[in-house]
Amino acid sequence: MTVPLAPSPPDPDLDARRSLQDHRRFATGLLVAMAMLTVASYALPPGSATDLLAAAAKAGFVGGVADWFAVTALFRHPLGLPIPHTAIIPKQKDRLGRALGRFVAGHVFTRGDVAHFLGRLDLPAILHRFLSDPVATRPAAEALAALLPRLLASIDDGRARRVLGRILPRILGGAGAGRVVGRSLRQLVAGGRHQDVFSFLLGSLKAALASREPALRRAIQDRVSEQGGRLVGWTVGAAVAYRVISQINAELARMEPQSSEMRAAFDEWVRREIVRIEEDPARAAELGAAVSRVMAHETMRVWLADVWTRLRAAVEEDAARPDGQTIGFIEGALANLGTLLENDPGARARLQLAAEGIAGTLLPAAQARLSEFIAGVVARWDTQTITDKLELRVGRDLQYVRINGTIVGFLVGGALYGVLHALFGRVTF
Repeated sequence: MTVPLAPSPPDPDLDARRSLQDHRRFATGLLVAMAMLTVASYALPPGSATDLLAAAAKAGFVGGVADWFAVTALFRHPLGLPIPHTAIIPKQKDRLGRALGRFVAGHVFTRGDVAHFLGRLDLPAILHRFLSDPVATRPAAEALAALLPRLLASIDDGRARRVLGRILPRILGGAGAGRVVGRSLRQLVAGGRHQDVFSFLLGSLKAALASREPALRRAIQDRVSEQGGRLVGWTVGAAVAYRVISQINAELARMEPQSSEMRAAFDEWVRREIVRIEEDPARAAELGAAVSRVMAHETMRVWLADVWTRLRAAVEEDAARPDGQTIGFIEGALANLGTLLENDPGARARLQLAAEGIAGTLLPAAQARLSEFIAGVVARWDTQTITDKLELRVGRDLQYVRINGTIVGFLVGGALYGVLHALFGRVTF
């Protein structure tokens, strides 16, 4: 059983080949016509008109042959003869490829052309449309989250800990420490968490007082004895100690209810301190210095090193979950960037300038790569391929060179014969 051959794919250059063949036939037909007129002129009766026709036909034929030779010599040897300086394109293929690459890279992809193209492209608008589409930003957020583990793996842990140990003290202990702490305290107060802190401190104080009550009683009795003598201490020391401790416990109990005056005073003090921290540069500087001293302690450095290890493990684990906070955070950040580009003309202008700056910086290397790429592509083409491709692209126009050469030769030959005949009488041409 004969297996039918698969049909060959259609020739994408079929129309160009047909057009080239049509123009080539017309140019060749015109050259043949000049040759036939030249031969026919010898069969006509002698006379000025016959001589004029013969001169014009000969010049047209010579001009057509010369242009046929020139056009043919670009792509192959005329009549297959290895005449010097013919078949120029096949012989100079590599040099032409390098020249073409340099021309495209140096005169098409210039800094001005790239900047003009980027300006018309309007990158901020394209990025805004992309970031405003949740269907597009979700896969982008997932892809960025998937890159995080590999990015973190490329970071040296020791260096990251050292950088974290240097950066955090500067951030938390710098001039902006007051704003950072003030903002954090405002969030605590807005959620009522500062009262939880107060309750924790109150409970810790009561627990410490209860655990050390016997020692406090003895200390108070000893103090009374020092001031009033052994007899006074023995008689009233225990009573004084009892009353002091009872009064302290009573005051602590008064602070427990949410409506206590002490809690209200604590709330007012915290709010007042927040305003001072945010508005008083001296207070902010004092707070920053205190934070710097704390962050500089060796214990804090050990803690920061542990923070990096835990942070990296948590980010890697969370980034691997489709419902993790990392993907949600990145998705929200992309959406916020889209909103910023929509509402902030300055941000759009900065993005456009940044894109043009990056393109300008990368352009020299890109031009060199583009030139090498074009030269390499041309060098890999076989001789027949490059000859065929170039001839299909410019061959039709080159046939007009043959046609024009034939017609111009015919007209110039006739005009030249007429001028010479007018000047010198009968001439041989």
